[in-house]
Amino acid sequence: MESALRKAKPVNSDLLQDAHAVFLPAFDNWDIDAVVTPFLAKGGRSILVGESRAEYLARRMSDERRRTESAAFFRDRLDRLTGGRGGVIIAVDEELAGIRRLEGLVPDLPTLEEATTMADREIEERCYENARAARALGVTMYLAPIMDVVTGGNPWLKGRTISPLPAEVARIGSAYIRGVQRAGITAVAKHFPGYDRLDADPAITDVSLSTPMDTVMENARTFSAAIAAATAAVMVGPAPVLAVDGENAACVSPAVIGLLRTGFGFGGLIVSDDLDAPATMRGRSVLDTALAGLAAGADLLLIAGGPHLSSLCHAVAQAAGEGRLPPERLSEAAERVRAVAAR
Repeated sequence: MESALRKAKPVNSDLLQDAHAVFLPAFDNWDIDAVVTPFLAKGGRSILVGESRAEYLARRMSDERRRTESAAFFRDRLDRLTGGRGGVIIAVDEELAGIRRLEGLVPDLPTLEEATTMADREIEERCYENARAARALGVTMYLAPIMDVVTGGNPWLKGRTISPLPAEVARIGSAYIRGVQRAGITAVAKHFPGYDRLDADPAITDVSLSTPMDTVMENARTFSAAIAAATAAVMVGPAPVLAVDGENAACVSPAVIGLLRTGFGFGGLIVSDDLDAPATMRGRSVLDTALAGLAAGADLLLIAGGPHLSSLCHAVAQAAGEGRLPPERLSEAAERVRAVAAR
């Protein structure tokens, strides 16, 4: 990790707790006790039980995971990780199409083919049954639904989106949100403001959305529908939207997050996409990207989990203590996360 993270200095304990609270570390396996236990003890409030890169690309869980991971195993591992404490967000990717981290562990969500022929109430009920079972496992947040309207080439979202028709994305996505939140799962509508086409995967390439502003805003109507359906959280995208901000990735852009807050009237939790994606970092360090995201208005920062997590949290608290990040912005973000975690 960069040298800035190794220069640990004493920091205010409240700032340090706040800094732990604003990170959502992602893990692709269960051998994580040594990182997660101290993270939660120091104020962490969220973890993402994720999938491997191979599973992400395949859009399905591996045969090995399906064979070894039962519902009882999943629930027991979460209990061990959290020590039975409440107030911790346990997030997973559970998309209508594409990535379903709970594949084989909970009742299936409707397929897209099914959803397009189902009434809204039927979709909502199927999503409720899925989420109710997930809640019994200890899961509290779905990083879904995907509300992007994809009409062109987009290797990042290929096989993961609901429809090329904004009205269908709005209808089906809103029913998903109502269903899972009725079961006690926080929905995270993603990836604001929507990426109708991208030339490459932002997780591996510094790529930007060049769609004209009028089309961006037209496609973003799906997020208005998600907000009307009372989504508790919105994830902002990982690549620059040039029509709004030519320099910064959406999830670290004051202009894009300001559009979500002011233009779309969203008052809930704002989640970043992967902070360590090339299209998000754009040459910045992970620390500077995290500080930029918080300063822009993001509340919960998605980051790869690992041994670097402790020093990253310390560095963010140190930055707030030195005034490089307004401490009140860090506190505001942490309080939003804790409020969602406490539900």
